[in-house]
Amino acid sequence: MAHLPQLKVPATYMRGGTSKGVFFNLSDLPEQAQLPGEYRDNLLLRVIGSPDPYGKQTDGMGGATSSTSKTVIIEKSKQTDHDVDYLFGQVAIDKAFVDWSGNCGNLTAAVGSFAINAGLIDSNRVPVNGICTVRIWQKNISKTIIAQVPITDGQVQETGDFELDGVTFPAAEVPVEFIAPVDPEEAMFPTGNLVDELEVPNIGTFKATMINAGIPTIFLNANDIGYVGIELQDAINSDKTALRRFETIRAYGAIKMGLISNIKDAESRQHTPKIAFVSPAQDYVTSSNKSVSADDIDLHVRALSMGKLHHAMMGTAAVAIGTAAAIPGTLVNNAAGGGKKDDVIFGHPSGTLKVGAQAVKVDGCWTVNKVVMSRSARILMEGWVRVPADTL
Repeated sequence: MAHLPQLKVPATYMRGGTSKGVFFNLSDLPEQAQLPGEYRDNLLLRVIGSPDPYGKQTDGMGGATSSTSKTVIIEKSKQTDHDVDYLFGQVAIDKAFVDWSGNCGNLTAAVGSFAINAGLIDSNRVPVNGICTVRIWQKNISKTIIAQVPITDGQVQETGDFELDGVTFPAAEVPVEFIAPVDPEEAMFPTGNLVDELEVPNIGTFKATMINAGIPTIFLNANDIGYVGIELQDAINSDKTALRRFETIRAYGAIKMGLISNIKDAESRQHTPKIAFVSPAQDYVTSSNKSVSADDIDLHVRALSMGKLHHAMMGTAAVAIGTAAAIPGTLVNNAAGGGKKDDVIFGHPSGTLKVGAQAVKVDGCWTVNKVVMSRSARILMEGWVRVPADTL
């Protein structure tokens, strides 16, 4: 039996924040993959190495975690006053599924660098030395993001001394601003409440803050679900019963937020909403065995992504954390000690992260002008990725 040769597609493998993904210039994709649909999804699945019943993604570029099973498509922006359009695809590991329902905040930090290197930014906007402001239109969620990319001698500067917990080596700092992550016509709190009673059949009823900022997120109190709040990955991810319980709570929360209409729909919407639990500041030891004092943080947050506890924190979830922390009365704000907060430092399994939010109340409703945090990004490899053509 004759087999077709492999397709050779230009691609760049990048780290952004605490995630990694395969980046494509839209115009470099095969013509059929330049439009959304089954062919594009199949191509990206094969690039990453999914679905893999072994859960390893050995025959692809994925790293067998939600943080490393990601794809990005960039093109010149069709939006006024924006430079590039950024589309994110979260690739399931053991299922033939690409989730387009949300953004990846960590990989956002790499979008500006990729766009400059790919020649998608007008050259007169890239300084010889200084900062290049890249205006990004996030297509998944129709939001504006601004990345401040350092430039040295006309080239993107990737090396530096900025340290990001969850990333082993230092790099250049890339400040990222998520502009108006909640549209005025959207409900930041879909239920209208800062705190709800979330009833989950056969599991229990929990206090929950359900917020739509950065990415739809359900926040619970750690002690309400039997945790201290400083757990690391193994404590959660090795407990299949706990993971099933989190997924059930997430599904019922998604219904209450109006994101799905029935529980079964949650299976095809794994990327959103996120589920997280919070607790007051306390001393803890990170996954890299670093001691963090309660005096150095405001609260703890642990978040799950694609059914597993994240090793650090998703950038989009950090937007939700910063926003909820700025609003008195939410579970996040309460865990941080209550009161007005323009920024918070929270503990996560790998260390700490500072995030700031400008939240205001207008006509009795909360909105947020922008959320700011710093990340870093680096090209790991560039060239071509190959996929067997006869599997698409």
